[in-house]
Amino acid sequence: MAAPPELPGPGEPDTANAGRAWHRTGLRLVGTYSLAAAAGYAASLIHIPLPWMLGPLFVCGVLNVSGVPLQAGWHLREIGQVIVGLAIGMRFTPHLLLVSLELLPAMLAATLYIILATFIGALIMRPLARIDATTAFFATAAGGMADMAVVAAARGGDTNAVSIVHALRVTTVVSIVPFMVFAFGEAGNVNTVDPTASHDLLLLALGLVIAYLGAQALRPTVIPNPWLLGSLLPSAALGASGLLNVAVPGVLIIAAQVMIGVWLSMRFRRDLFVRLPRVAAAGLLIGVLLILAAALGAEALSLATGLPLTTSFLALAPAAITEMVLTAKAMHADAELVTAFHIVRIAVISSTILIVFRIYRFVLRSHYESGV
Repeated sequence: MAAPPELPGPGEPDTANAGRAWHRTGLRLVGTYSLAAAAGYAASLIHIPLPWMLGPLFVCGVLNVSGVPLQAGWHLREIGQVIVGLAIGMRFTPHLLLVSLELLPAMLAATLYIILATFIGALIMRPLARIDATTAFFATAAGGMADMAVVAAARGGDTNAVSIVHALRVTTVVSIVPFMVFAFGEAGNVNTVDPTASHDLLLLALGLVIAYLGAQALRPTVIPNPWLLGSLLPSAALGASGLLNVAVPGVLIIAAQVMIGVWLSMRFRRDLFVRLPRVAAAGLLIGVLLILAAALGAEALSLATGLPLTTSFLALAPAAITEMVLTAKAMHADAELVTAFHIVRIAVISSTILIVFRIYRFVLRSHYESGV
């Protein structure tokens, strides 16, 4: 009779179980991204906007809510954003920087409009979702999901509700805006391929390293979305100065979209929808209302500045900067100007969010224990 297998002693690692767990995780990773790539390819065949991002988002999102065990790769979404940041940064030129400075008053006015729209959204959200005023404010604020959840928690808000609404807003914007732009917008004439850009793989690797280090440098700051902005800023500096001009291959842009699409699909969590269905429903409605507000604001922005309507709409779309920039590239619109509008929005909102919150508390002072 064979001896029973030796069991690990107290304090000894169970390497067999650990190995099996890693094996299962690896299989889920391969399965998830294989499915995502297939969904992206299928979406491209039927001409869905941004197919390599929206295909994985829709398919993996539905499966995730249905309870299918999917696995997003660690750090892959961040790497995808670095790739997009480098691709956009390489398109910045001294002329574009000058145009951006000339449009700075319009960018500030657009940001104030977004703040006003989300302010009104918070007033609508509170009774619809039956949540407290603080949670409603930070759930609809046009800032990063993680940042708003942290600030809300520090002020007594419900972080779960904040996270749900932000996840739904981003997903709603990403899902609807590209379809609106492709259906009603006019394609631009911006050439997304620079014929003077180098195709040297070593220079590409150097650009990616610099972009990644820029993102890492921005991580400790309070700026939301450091992986895109941190990679974009040094890339734009190099591109505008002429020190580095490298082409980012289309296959890398596709890979980045798949990575981002899978990560977004993981925001769909069945338990959150089950626990807070009213908040989820209200969050969906607010997301749609903010998109409509962006569409109305885009008309005014285009009339005031002469910018194409497509560019104006993507510049005002609430949050989802990476996805709006990718949409602008796909439509041959001014992706760099869209980026500049979003950078100004992020900078202003990040630095004034608590001031706006004080105004919000003053408006709803009867719902707080003390005035401001």
